Amino acid sequence: MSDVTTRALRLLALLQSRAVWSGPELALEMGVTTRTVRRDVDRLRELGYPVLTSAGHGGGYQLGAGQALPPLLLSSSEAVAVAVGLRLAASSGVDGLDEEALRALAALDRILPAPVRAEVGAISEAMGVITRPATGIRSEVLMTLATAVRDGVRVRMDYQRADGERAERRLEPHRVLSVEGRWYLFAWDLGREDWRTFRLDRMHAVHASTFAITERPTPDIEAVVRESITVGGYPQSATVRILAPFEEIAPKVPARAATVAADGPDACLLRAGAGELHWVAMHLAWIGAPIEVIDPPELLTVIEELGAWAGGVRRASGCGSGSGLR
Repeated sequence: MSDVTTRALRLLALLQSRAVWSGPELALEMGVTTRTVRRDVDRLRELGYPVLTSAGHGGGYQLGAGQALPPLLLSSSEAVAVAVGLRLAASSGVDGLDEEALRALAALDRILPAPVRAEVGAISEAMGVITRPATGIRSEVLMTLATAVRDGVRVRMDYQRADGERAERRLEPHRVLSVEGRWYLFAWDLGREDWRTFRLDRMHAVHASTFAITERPTPDIEAVVRESITVGGYPQSATVRILAPFEEIAPKVPARAATVAADGPDACLLRAGAGELHWVAMHLAWIGAPIEVIDPPELLTVIEELGAWAGGVRRASGCGSGSGLR
């Protein structure tokens, strides 16, 4: 490899590592003159790299975005991180994204040095991903929404509710979130004039517009989404006070199961929705901490019935302590 090529690759790596470099800084890093830096920048531009120049205080050279994606230079650790990330993306459950990730991984694998490829393989073997059944999310839906959030524009979508009814909704999207393997959109519903949470796997089509969203006060998005998916979508809900610190209870409550908030230093409030209160009672039994039922009163009855049933359980005759799975 010629000195000119080696120097150009070194310059490219430097431009990728920081937002802006001055000419003297690049010259010092590369051990050349500023005139040589200018010539090498011109070579990169001829190869399709959009190297931008800005004058004045704080100006210099920076690598911009072009119409096509030029080759990237990655360090060994960066290549490992990208490859492992692509392997995880291939198991994401988002329709289409797994195929794109696998193609990108194959392209990367062909050019990885042997030691880096071996490191990627070792890390991948140490990890396991147990996936849920595919939720039917299309990658174009996810990308359209994420782009609309970034650009701050309205969207129109064909949405199917839980009861099967389909209708067009006009929204101002604010955040796309993944909660324990399921994707949601938090948006202002223009038809209902309120904040709403939508599941991406119920979206049949999404179209972005050029109309800018309206600036308005935004609530705590993660808190509202969690409340919506744990309580709002169920026919019954329950509120209990758990007589244990928040820090002890929160790790035991999945994000899609309930909301937990501190209620002083030694207690917390849990809110959960369910089709039947028995499911709430069983989850509380699994948590195992003392509780006070706030609402509804029927939950206390369900817990008492569950306790009476548990009190009547007996060991089957003939079952020795040595039997069972190991």
